[in-house]
Amino acid sequence: MVDFRSDNVKGAAPEILAALAEANAGAAAPYGDDALTARLQDRFREVFETDCAVFPVATGTAANVLGLSVMTPPYGAIYCHKDSHINVDECGAPELYSGGAKLVALPGADAKLTAEGLAEVLAEGTAGVVHHVQPAAISLTQATEAGAVYRPEEVAAIAELARAHKLGLQMDGARFANALVTLGCSPAEATWKAGVDVLAFGGTKNGCLCAEAVVVFRPELAETLPYRRKRGGHLFSKLRFLSAQLEAYLKDDLWLDLARRANARARDLAEGLAALPGVALLHPVEANEIFARLPEGLAETLRARGFAFYDWPAAGPGAVRLITAFDSTPEEVATFLAAARAALGAGTGAAAEPETA
Repeated sequence: MVDFRSDNVKGAAPEILAALAEANAGAAAPYGDDALTARLQDRFREVFETDCAVFPVATGTAANVLGLSVMTPPYGAIYCHKDSHINVDECGAPELYSGGAKLVALPGADAKLTAEGLAEVLAEGTAGVVHHVQPAAISLTQATEAGAVYRPEEVAAIAELARAHKLGLQMDGARFANALVTLGCSPAEATWKAGVDVLAFGGTKNGCLCAEAVVVFRPELAETLPYRRKRGGHLFSKLRFLSAQLEAYLKDDLWLDLARRANARARDLAEGLAALPGVALLHPVEANEIFARLPEGLAETLRARGFAFYDWPAAGPGAVRLITAFDSTPEEVATFLAAARAALGAGTGAAAEPETA
């Protein structure tokens, strides 16, 4: 089966598994007091070109909600896109870990927030009014749930607004590597230099077995995170096994190489789909996610031939989502496109422009 349901369906990269086997040899101090975890802190500081505090965790949900919890009181408001993972797919975890904060879900093309849209909401003047939740944080997803990428200048414009209203700025970077290779800028330029306070740094979707990290760029925000992580059940006794994955992930830019492979396959797949009659791309393909509207019956035919992908009914009839991974191959993409062409009885044609989201 060729499986484009998610990058989560794939296993771990060989380099990650090798690092885990190496970390398994001998004994090491528990709860992050090991030499490997100490090394990891320095490695993140090198990668991001600044002093930062790094807290390895096993899930993206933990990375998101722990990072948001340090900047959001129980009576706070977290502004996010309506399609964001924290709003749609985390089962109330942001509310739980913040002690009751409210998610304020906002619209935006390609699942992106804009400084202009946020400014309109913040201009409503709820700050200081005892009857309303108080503005506390903004959360951006990089790359977004529609596969789009925030440019550093877009992040900076939102960060400027956040500063003006004394809000924290958190970034959900579950696919941060995929976004970064598209941007072609440094990790620093995509995050703290643009005004990001806390990053949920993702690895699991891009070749790690189970490893994410909360990366805190403002020292005062890191003060309570050790206790929040422990209280929330995310301090591993054998933390070295999370740290080993992240260290290998960052070594020799493996994380970026893996993301480049996934993005390249997504571009190939998107270009091939857009050339088929009756197929329309629903969003720009800027990372490793493709959203498309297929002609009636094509999805069923492709699944019957052994291909896996998700329907995406929120985007309308015939909409599907396909995601490529670090180990998706050109042959898998070619096989999928050949099957689609055969099902439609079509040759190749001019690529269609993405529909307006």
